[in-house]
Amino acid sequence: MMINKKRNIYLNLILLIILLSGSIAVSEAQVSFKASAPASVVEGEQFRLSYVLNQEGKDLRLPDLPDFDILFGPSTSTSFSQRTINGKTTSERSVTYTYILVPKTTGTFTIPPASITVDGGNYQSNSIKVEVLPPDETAARGSKGGSSSGTATVSENDAFIRAIVSKNNPYEQEGFTVTFRLYTTLNIVNFGRIQFPEFEGFMVEEVDVPVNQQLQMERYNGRNYYTADLRKTLLFPQRSGQITIPAGRLEMVFSVPSGRNVTTFFGSQELMVDVNKALATNPVVINVRPLPANRPDSYANAVGTFTMKPNINSTQLRANEAISLRLEISGTGNMKLISNPEVDFPSNFEVYDPTVANALNVTTNGLTGIRTIEYMAIPRYEGSYTIPPIKFTYFDLNTNSYKTLTTSEYNLQVAKGEPGTISSSNFVNQQDVAVEQDIRFLKTGELNYHSISNFFVGSLSYWLWYIIPLVLLIVIFSVNRKQARENANVALMRNRKANKMAIKRLKLAEKYLKEQNKENFYDEVLRAIWGYFSDKLSIPVANLSKNNIEAELSKNGIGDELISKFMKILDTCEFARYAPAESDAEMDSVYNSTVDAIGEMENRLKKKK
Repeated sequence: MMINKKRNIYLNLILLIILLSGSIAVSEAQVSFKASAPASVVEGEQFRLSYVLNQEGKDLRLPDLPDFDILFGPSTSTSFSQRTINGKTTSERSVTYTYILVPKTTGTFTIPPASITVDGGNYQSNSIKVEVLPPDETAARGSKGGSSSGTATVSENDAFIRAIVSKNNPYEQEGFTVTFRLYTTLNIVNFGRIQFPEFEGFMVEEVDVPVNQQLQMERYNGRNYYTADLRKTLLFPQRSGQITIPAGRLEMVFSVPSGRNVTTFFGSQELMVDVNKALATNPVVINVRPLPANRPDSYANAVGTFTMKPNINSTQLRANEAISLRLEISGTGNMKLISNPEVDFPSNFEVYDPTVANALNVTTNGLTGIRTIEYMAIPRYEGSYTIPPIKFTYFDLNTNSYKTLTTSEYNLQVAKGEPGTISSSNFVNQQDVAVEQDIRFLKTGELNYHSISNFFVGSLSYWLWYIIPLVLLIVIFSVNRKQARENANVALMRNRKANKMAIKRLKLAEKYLKEQNKENFYDEVLRAIWGYFSDKLSIPVANLSKNNIEAELSKNGIGDELISKFMKILDTCEFARYAPAESDAEMDSVYNSTVDAIGEMENRLKKKK
């Protein structure tokens, strides 16, 4: 009886644990009910409105949609997934309800939340904003592209790229974005060579663009286009005046109607052909306004909106103990270009260089986050000290004026340090070495005698003390003159440093290679090669092309085999970024070929000198 009783107790405990764990899982499960639809559609064309629920539900109620006609729905599809991680199995279930809608008129409309019942509770979805564009004046989307001769072409209205800037007249150091957006009415087959412009006169921060982004519809110049952002860059102008962002180039392959029909099993169909088209972005002129001239002395080269939070570790301490004064500057603006505010420590403090840590995110308005500046100083003597208020002045873009943030004054009480706490710099309290006696210690030990005729003045050693520094001064002066002449020759310095800069970029490409980051890997390899040729041939990157590279290399006596090797690497990198995922071996091959080609180029150029 006792054994059965214990067994029943154990079974009840196990059952209770199972019930508790099950109830916890149910209570932790959150109902997710989300609505999705295209951001923009065309009047009279169908589109999908979908609702995704992560549990079983019933009684789905759609809101009133007076601006749309419901052609079909809801169609229901269910998906189920299960995975095991570290022995723990989790499962996910989702139900998708799909409607087919047609907009009645143009405008921007909000689809209110829908509702559904799950386990007796009522849940609502999110609302959606949909922009309805008017239809094109032309009958069909996209140009036929054919001619009477049957030759397919791509017109400038069928596909183009725009450089769109968020601000045309920013202040100096004010952040703004430039977006390179593709507009097309045709089907894209492949991407070719991409050459974005150089941003001279700007500090550049790249804004992440989704790799597998969906095409969005946008109306431009009275026509509807499918658009995709190819690149978005945050720029900070480093000087005032007019700065031009030059044009970029992009080669693309489109599928274009040929104007000829072919007969198939399904009937007569129009024949499509692939057409290569070179697209160029529009150059953009930015009018950068100078900052007002009445800059305070505490101006920290900061433009944006900021707050400052100071913190000191202690105001009661002993001599030779460190003081840590931390400033946290948070906000949005040119965070990386901010100068460190000056802290006026007492003169007998040992002050160290401040350490800076950035926790920043790239946004369209600038860099947002926190910049932490930590100052460390060590008082060597006891006493009362004062650290004056710290001032941080920035240019506020909301009021277009300078604003100053000020900390409070810090009063420090430094007690006498304990024995053994003096640092290796061997600072000594001046009060401890005050001597009021006239008597000094006598010298002890054996005496050294010198001959009365042995004088240092006039000896060889005496003259060497004058001659050697004079010779060294002449040598250093000559070397500096030669170095200054070489530094003045910008083309020569760029030529000499071309190999180092290429190796530096290839190290970053090697990092992306190890991370299997294909797009960034090929971008860095391309930048390394184009930058190498720009420095080596003294040609701006914007003016570089495969043709003038081949011509310059041939002029310098470089063989056709090495030139072909460079051209092959360029072609491989340009097409690989938009091709399906490459194998590790092929990325390794591209990296090794690039290193070998640059090394071989350097060796041949050295032999010619």
